[in-house]
Amino acid sequence: MTPIDQKDFYDYLAAALEKNGMSDFARNETLSQALYALTCRMLEVNEYMNLTTIKKPHDIIMRHYVDSLTVAAHIPEGASVLDIGCGAGFPCLPLALARPDLRITAIDSTEKKVRYVNETAAMLGIFPDTLTAIAMRAEEGGSVGGQLREKFNIVVSRAVAHLSILGELALPCLKIGGTLIALKGAKAAEEMNDAKGLGVLGASPARLIPTPLTAPDTGESDSHALVMMDKCEKTPKIYPRKYAQIVKKPL
Repeated sequence: MTPIDQKDFYDYLAAALEKNGMSDFARNETLSQALYALTCRMLEVNEYMNLTTIKKPHDIIMRHYVDSLTVAAHIPEGASVLDIGCGAGFPCLPLALARPDLRITAIDSTEKKVRYVNETAAMLGIFPDTLTAIAMRAEEGGSVGGQLREKFNIVVSRAVAHLSILGELALPCLKIGGTLIALKGAKAAEEMNDAKGLGVLGASPARLIPTPLTAPDTGESDSHALVMMDKCEKTPKIYPRKYAQIVKKPL
């Protein structure tokens, strides 16, 4: 692995966070050091485990860290958070580093990625108090009697599934009054339009919050948005259905 220029990393990270409205994080030296350590660890492990196709430090900062941290301002102090389909640890790892007040549970169906997230969290000093990952499918954990059902204030998810599918996986895991925050790209509004049937799960209408990601050096922006849905009623016991049913006939 090619060594990462530490000063360049810190400078670009600070500029990227500042440019995208995250000034408090940009001035957090402890966070910068932790994200640098995370980058080194991820790229080292990536040489023998498929974690990310994004390998340039500036791209990692924008497309993994700044992207992940767009949810931070929308999560209440001390909230319990579930990250569905955490993969290589996004958004859960950057979020846990930036918001140590949270209690984050991350799930993924791939055991080796869950093991990587837990080992990385331990290296960074955030396991298990702030972040714990579990090998589990959301539709199983969120079922009646499952360990995830109605347990969380917030559910976050990035690049996992179309909103109409993700909603059925996520909403059963929320307490009444909780919020689903889905990190989406250019098709966010289209997905919202396709997912109007999620009200049957106890959800309020979805709302769209544009959060374009702007590179500090080029000024170019990528389409990015948060889709948020509040849970206002209990989810009927028949949901979530089996995953094959959810995919075959989304709500």
